[in-house]
Amino acid sequence: MNLESIQNDKTRMIFKFSIPSIIAMILTSLITVADGFFIGNYVGGQGIAAVNLGLPIVYLYLAVGLMVSVGGVAIAGMALGGGDTQRCNDVFNQTMATAVAASVLISVIMRFCLDPMLGFLQADAVVAGYFKAYYMIMLLVLPVMVINASFGMFIRGDGKPQYFMQVSILNVLLNILLNYCFVRLMEWGVKGVALASLISALAALVCTLYFFIKKSSVYKLRRFIFSGEALRSTILNGGSEFIGEMSLCISMFAYNYVILKNIGVDALTAFTIVGYAAYMFSMIVIGFGQGSVVLFSFAYGAKAYSLAAGLRRITSRMVLLAGIVVFGLMLIGRDWYGSLFVDSEAVEELVRSGIAIFGVSFLLSGVNVIASFYFTSIGKAVESAVISGARGFVILLACIFILPPLLGMTGIWLAAPVTEGLTLFLSLLFIRRDKTNFPLRAAGE
Repeated sequence: MNLESIQNDKTRMIFKFSIPSIIAMILTSLITVADGFFIGNYVGGQGIAAVNLGLPIVYLYLAVGLMVSVGGVAIAGMALGGGDTQRCNDVFNQTMATAVAASVLISVIMRFCLDPMLGFLQADAVVAGYFKAYYMIMLLVLPVMVINASFGMFIRGDGKPQYFMQVSILNVLLNILLNYCFVRLMEWGVKGVALASLISALAALVCTLYFFIKKSSVYKLRRFIFSGEALRSTILNGGSEFIGEMSLCISMFAYNYVILKNIGVDALTAFTIVGYAAYMFSMIVIGFGQGSVVLFSFAYGAKAYSLAAGLRRITSRMVLLAGIVVFGLMLIGRDWYGSLFVDSEAVEELVRSGIAIFGVSFLLSGVNVIASFYFTSIGKAVESAVISGARGFVILLACIFILPPLLGMTGIWLAAPVTEGLTLFLSLLFIRRDKTNFPLRAAGE
C-alpha cells in the first residue's frame, strides 16, 4: 500500500479494503439473524425477547472491543504510514493483550449482573429462564468474538482482508450447521444456539492465530514492553467507538425497559425482529468504516490530508447508496419478513409498520458512522466522540423516553430516524470545520 496507488484510484482502493470487510461483517450479522430464526421457529417469540434483553451485554463487549481495536489499528496504521514498523508491531501486540484482558474481565463481572438485570426489567419467568440459559454460555463466547474482531482489524491492516473474509465464511457456515444440529435435531433450545456460537467462534480463533503465526507480513505475535503512552493513545483514539457502543448499550436497555413497561412482550419481539435488519445494515456500514479506516489513517499519517478527506467523501456516498438500497428492499419484503421468525399476526403487523418508519434511519446513519470512523482514524477523538455520543446516547435516549409515551409504538420506531437526522447536522458541522482547517498542500498530494 502506498500513497500513489491510493491517489490514482480512490474508489478501487476503498472497495479493495472494504468489500472483504463488509462481507465479513454481513456474515457476522447473519449469525445473529440465524440465531433469531432458530430461536423464533423452535423456541418461540419469548426466546427472541429474552435474547434481546441481553443485547446491552453484547454492546458492552463491542464497546470495549472497538475502543481497543479501532484505537490500536489507527495508531499502528499511522506508524506504518510513517515508516515506523517497530512501533507498529508494539502497538499491535499490546492492543491484542489489552483486548484479551478486558473482555475476560467483563465476563467475570457480568456473571454477577444477570439476576439484577432481570429484576430491574421485571421479566416474566419464562423469558428470564431463556435469558439465563443463553447468556451464561454467551459470557464464554463474547470474549472470543472480541478477540476475533480485533485480530480481524489487524489482518486488514496487513493488507489481507480476503483472509478474514474467508474465516468469517467458515464461522457463519459452521454456526448455521451447528444450530441446525443442536436446536432442530437435538432440541437443546437457546442453550444449543449459544453452544453453536461458542464452537464456531473458537474455530475462527484458531484460523486467525494461524494467520499471525504463519502468514502475516507486517504484524507478528511476540513479546512486548507495556507502554502506558500507547495505552492512553489507544483509549483516547478509540474512545468515540467506546462511547458510541456504550451509548447503544444504555439505550438498548432503555428501549427494553420502555417497551416492556408501556407495551409488552409482543412489541419487544417485533422490535427485535426489525432490529435484525438494522443490525445487518449497521454491519455493512461498519464494514465500510473498518475497511476505509486503514486508508484514512495511512494517508493522514503520511500528511496527505486532502487525500484522507477525499476518501471519506467517497465512502460516505457509498454508504448513503447502500442505505437507499437496503431500505428499498426492506419495504418490498416487509409483508413476509416478520413471518420468517414468528407465527403471530400481531407481531407481524408491528414489524410491517416498524420497517416503514424505522428504516428511514438507514438513509442517515451511514454518513454519521463514517464521519465518526474518519475522525477516529486521524486522531480527532473529540469530534468522533461527540458524534457517537449524540447518536447513541444523548439524542437517542431523549427520543426513547419522550416519543413512546406520546405516540406509543410509533414513537419507538421514530426514535432512530429522528436521532440520526439531528446527529447528521453535527457530523456535517465537524466535516466542514475539518475541511477548512487541514493543510491544503501536503506530501504525496
